[in-house]
Amino acid sequence: MAVWDIKERNNLVRGNAHQGLGRIGLFMGNLNPGLGDDVSQINMTSNSNGTDFGNLTVAIKKSAGAGGFTRVLNAGGQTPSGVNTIDFANPVSAGNFADFGNLTATGELTNIGHSNNVRAVFSSGNATPNVNLCTVIMASQGNASDFGDATRSQLWSTGGGNNTRFITAGQYAAPGGSNVIDIKAMANDGNSTDFGDLAAAGWGHATGSSPTRLVFGGGNNAPGIIDVLQFITMSTKGNATDFGNLVKAIGDTSAVSNSVRAIFGGADSGGAEASLDVITIAAKGNATDFGDLNVTKAQCAGADNGGGGLPQEDNFPQRKELFALNRSGQTLGLFGGGNDGPAYLSSCEVVQVETLGRSSSFGDLTQTVNNSFSMSGNRTRGVRHSGYIGGSSPYTTNTMDYTEFASRGNFADFGNATAAGYGASRGPSTNDTRSFSMGFYNSGGNLTTVDYWAPATLGNAADFGDLSVGSLKAAGMANTTRVIRYGSYSVNTIDYHTIASLGDFSDFGDAVAALGAGEAVSSPVRGVRVGAQSASNTMEYITMASTSNGTDFGDLTVGRSDMGAASSHTRGVIFAGVGSSDAIVNTIDYITIASASNATDFGDASFARGSLAGMGNGHGGLV
Repeated sequence: MAVWDIKERNNLVRGNAHQGLGRIGLFMGNLNPGLGDDVSQINMTSNSNGTDFGNLTVAIKKSAGAGGFTRVLNAGGQTPSGVNTIDFANPVSAGNFADFGNLTATGELTNIGHSNNVRAVFSSGNATPNVNLCTVIMASQGNASDFGDATRSQLWSTGGGNNTRFITAGQYAAPGGSNVIDIKAMANDGNSTDFGDLAAAGWGHATGSSPTRLVFGGGNNAPGIIDVLQFITMSTKGNATDFGNLVKAIGDTSAVSNSVRAIFGGADSGGAEASLDVITIAAKGNATDFGDLNVTKAQCAGADNGGGGLPQEDNFPQRKELFALNRSGQTLGLFGGGNDGPAYLSSCEVVQVETLGRSSSFGDLTQTVNNSFSMSGNRTRGVRHSGYIGGSSPYTTNTMDYTEFASRGNFADFGNATAAGYGASRGPSTNDTRSFSMGFYNSGGNLTTVDYWAPATLGNAADFGDLSVGSLKAAGMANTTRVIRYGSYSVNTIDYHTIASLGDFSDFGDAVAALGAGEAVSSPVRGVRVGAQSASNTMEYITMASTSNGTDFGDLTVGRSDMGAASSHTRGVIFAGVGSSDAIVNTIDYITIASASNATDFGDASFARGSLAGMGNGHGGLV
């Protein structure tokens, strides 16, 4: 019997059924007819009635919800006075909410909340002139920080989006509400810009989303409430179009979704209501009956653990530990650019990190590029940043291009770096949502500039902050929460910053030696700098979660600089590079990241290549 229990558990883990991902929808708070602290839950995958989940920390109405895989948040609202409190709970474990922190201002948020599982975004209050947005990191309890401004007052607007975009729409404004739709990036604290207009103006709408489509339902539009459903495609700015109609008109609306279905609830013309309506997000049409909540509700907030803002694999997220193996059977290491001696290269090669052997052809960059440029990859996409292209002055480029690992094809235009240069950091300086290029050289010298971008969204890089000292050909690495610059030419400085918040880097410790032109590999725990200038065979490591000095790791089989590198959670692969007397090599080594020891032969590149860069889709920033 125990054997079958273990097998069943394993199957549940692989299917994520043990956690109920994409299934749980919560309706939080109440005006029924007085304030309530009750939280109702539904299973979004099947039409059914709601059940009791637990209680908020205080009886409240007109709050906002934001959901992640392991946490849902309820923020702001009235008790009956405006509050700035944030509560949280685990969506898959019924029980009472606990204190998370505070918003930057008080007020009714009326569903202006959204999450991409890394951060949650809310309006910071509802005063008529207030345009401020604020954000919290889902995994860390604490107070919210400023996240830029909307284009207009957020009074009784609604919010939603996908994992890269936050969208707000509507607003209370006499006589019939606003039709304005705003958009802003989830990756930075810049201000919102205009997206388009709602087909039916109003306020107090609710939203449900898939990764591509955001549906607005119900709401208020003087002189009454509406049954209208309207939608936008989030990748392209434009006006909302008709989707269909709810079963009946509802105001003070809230909704939950799991990327396939959206379920809407709210008050009808008679007041509080228990009934719920459901739609299929990908197919336009009228809503149908879903079931009833366990209590009647009005002016409540919705949150879920499966909507379009959360990372998706097919319809629902796959367990990350299995992601790379489930996709292709192996973690890919991709290496490109550089030179073969006389010529600069655009070609790329690929290896499977868990196996030994020779590399094979992948595709081409959009430019021939040389001399220490950045390449970084998340689970699905790899991006190249800047580099030395030769030719006529200024010899450098600000071009960024990208490829999908699954395509094994040519790169395409991604956007532009903040400036042209070469000698940017190399190594896995990225997590699933943000990628970094740290320091480089141009006519301004060795710069402290740190660029960042969201790999999932095409566009230009933006300024993140500054390193503590100028950098040329540094190694870079990251875990899920920290990005780290490791050393540089003539500099032994290691500095770091938290990925989720913009700002200047802080001291981490010192490298064993002041060496540049190395690369880096990483597990979720440990980062290893491999190789360096003057054909060094040295390797050093740090534990990324704690500040400290570097420690000797072991030696490469062949000393070299300006190589490529890629890693899974357990193995690092070091690819080609510039050996002694500036001779380029085709050697590929590998190390076991958890065990400090010398490298072992992996195989050979298809030809000798130097001054290249590498990236992979399974390193320690991707947990």
